Amino acid sequence: MRESQPQPEVFDVLVIGAGPTGMACAIEAQRAGFRSVLVDKGCLCNSLFHYPAHMTFFTTSELLEIGDIPFPSPNAKPTRNEALEYYRKVAMHYQLDIRPYERVEAVTGEDLNFTIRTRDAFDREHRYSSRKVVVATGYYDLPNRMNIPGEDLPKVMHYYNDPHPYYGLDVVVIGGKNSAAIAALELWRHGARVTVVYRGSAMQPHIKYWILPDIENRIKNGQIVAFFSTTVTRIDPDSITIETPQGPRVLANDYVFAMTGYIPDFDFLDSLGVHIEGEFRCPACDPRSLESNVPGIYLAGVIIAGDRTNEIFIENGRFHGRQIAEDLKQKLHDAAPALTGV
Repeated sequence: MRESQPQPEVFDVLVIGAGPTGMACAIEAQRAGFRSVLVDKGCLCNSLFHYPAHMTFFTTSELLEIGDIPFPSPNAKPTRNEALEYYRKVAMHYQLDIRPYERVEAVTGEDLNFTIRTRDAFDREHRYSSRKVVVATGYYDLPNRMNIPGEDLPKVMHYYNDPHPYYGLDVVVIGGKNSAAIAALELWRHGARVTVVYRGSAMQPHIKYWILPDIENRIKNGQIVAFFSTTVTRIDPDSITIETPQGPRVLANDYVFAMTGYIPDFDFLDSLGVHIEGEFRCPACDPRSLESNVPGIYLAGVIIAGDRTNEIFIENGRFHGRQIAEDLKQKLHDAAPALTGV
């Protein structure tokens, strides 16, 4: 006899993505009296966890606050570790229901009656029922690919964490923005031979103000080699090929950090039925309620901006939860009583 599937857990609001924006959405839904749950394919604040261990934020701690919980920091700019500790404490304070390490495989059904199917790290399936769904998945998990030969070699990384393993090696950093500059400087300071390759004519001027002169001086002094107006055309086990304004060159190389930026998961949005519109591939979204073109599915955080990933950060995405909660209060209370007020 075939075993029957267990009944799905039932919620008013299911938030996909347990980063700061997703947490803010769950907190505001909870404050409005709705039972909410957060589901994430990684850990709490998974993107922040994968930032470089010694990263310092560009902004001040009060601009990272959610749920009206103060973020005290002895530093003018808080560190990644301080932020992780802060968000853990916020999660504990609000007793947020977080289901980490569950990847959302499908969202089916319709407004007021969605079924969300996930799969955990042990390949077990889980099912949830929710009246509303909020997508707050960010963009840090999908790097912009260069689509060149050798990009899938194990020596190529789209994320930078620690410089120590690259001491004494030839390392190329592709990119000219904050992440590329920070990686290049830390690698050089820890004994790597660093080359920067960037398609722009110079390092981006909006790099953090304390980082930009540092990287420019290292390049000017020849401590870090830089090729501007240049692209990488091929990656091989012991070298890379670049196309410079003077023609192609082959450089000795051990590792490549392709700091080429990241994009939202457009395929996932498409699977939900969310329309992608315009030159910048922005998902269809009501600017007031943040409800997408699919009734009952809301969008929050940087995913709203499509390809323009430099427009929304924690600092402004953290307020999206309030917008969504205001809409939920009208639509859910009008539709039916909340399942389990909290």
